[in-house]
Amino acid sequence: MTDLSAPIKPTAMTMDAHSPGLALRSLVIGLTAFLTVVDLFATQAILPSLTRHYGVAPAAMSLAVNASTFGMAVAGLVVGFLSPHIDRRTGILLSLTLLAIPTSLLATAPNLAVFTGLRVAQGLCMASAFALTLAHLGEQCSAMDSGGAFAAYITGNVASNLVGRLVSAAIADSLGLAWNFYFFAALNLAGAALVYFTIARVQPTRATTSTASAFAATIAQWQDARLRAAYGIGFCILFAFIGTFTFVNFVLVRPPLSLGMMDLGFVYFVFLPSVVTTLLAGKVASRLGTRPTIWGSLAIAGVGLPLMLVPHLGAVLAGMVLVGSGTFSAQAAATGFVGQAAAVNRGIASGTYLACYFCGGLVGTAVLGRLFDAYGWHACVAGVGLALAVAALLTLALKR
Repeated sequence: MTDLSAPIKPTAMTMDAHSPGLALRSLVIGLTAFLTVVDLFATQAILPSLTRHYGVAPAAMSLAVNASTFGMAVAGLVVGFLSPHIDRRTGILLSLTLLAIPTSLLATAPNLAVFTGLRVAQGLCMASAFALTLAHLGEQCSAMDSGGAFAAYITGNVASNLVGRLVSAAIADSLGLAWNFYFFAALNLAGAALVYFTIARVQPTRATTSTASAFAATIAQWQDARLRAAYGIGFCILFAFIGTFTFVNFVLVRPPLSLGMMDLGFVYFVFLPSVVTTLLAGKVASRLGTRPTIWGSLAIAGVGLPLMLVPHLGAVLAGMVLVGSGTFSAQAAATGFVGQAAAVNRGIASGTYLACYFCGGLVGTAVLGRLFDAYGWHACVAGVGLALAVAALLTLALKR
């Protein structure tokens, strides 16, 4: 049994960075992340089917599907604020167990309003588990090991995008929309079981946190220019990611590409390279620094944008690979930076970062959805490029 809460000694990390114990723990960390957020983006793979099912415009359905980011933003703030008083293991376990309820109810949602509310509820549960796990890793991993732990967690996030979308498309295509949501509810319960058997109880966090109140700690962190910039980068990253991978679905199913539902699921193998690049991002950030890593990652994403405007499947897929690899690598580097820059009250810092990150996703869906409906795919891609440029400017503030 692997204990995620057991810190790895720096000496062991230095002498044998590829030991079986480290590999197993990274695998469990990644799998926990996978099962925590697999519901977040899997539903995007069936957006065209949901749009037809509810008889609404693409922008309206996209906003409903991505309403989970609103719940995640709210939960990120609340959990971050209350983090010093929440037992990590209990909180993660309860969040993943409750997540199965709205996931299963989505199978019978009678209208778009109910569907949207259930997606918000999913977001509340997912972000609670996500924020508490990030805080747990930041507190229990050694400084030398933290980069690898965060990279493993974000890599699990990447894998959830690939496998979740592929499985969602396959189940919806073969068994229907309802069975898709029942299957993911079972995955939520599997995540709770994994946490139960792998995360041991540790000393309550509040015993080692600052004596300052949570509100004062939050204000102090917002006054830190580095953390403020990191929050803004997180906002821009999911703004760009959501804008790309939500509305490209409609481009792929329309002429001249005209992909079917199952083909659309296979398209998301474009996330496979991101699994490797995100793992490397932690090592690159440790060696070269956070700023060069984020700048390089954003540049890779930027190169992919014009390729997605070419009316040829190969070019669009190449662009998706580059945008996915770049945004996830930047996310891994930014997440690790927040864990290091917040010397105390890491739970509050992680929660605030996630709130800004998921707010970016919600705003991106609303703004880019309007651009997509009114002016088309080219305008949407231009909005994504602007978000990446703003993130690159904010990275200037991420000094060691």
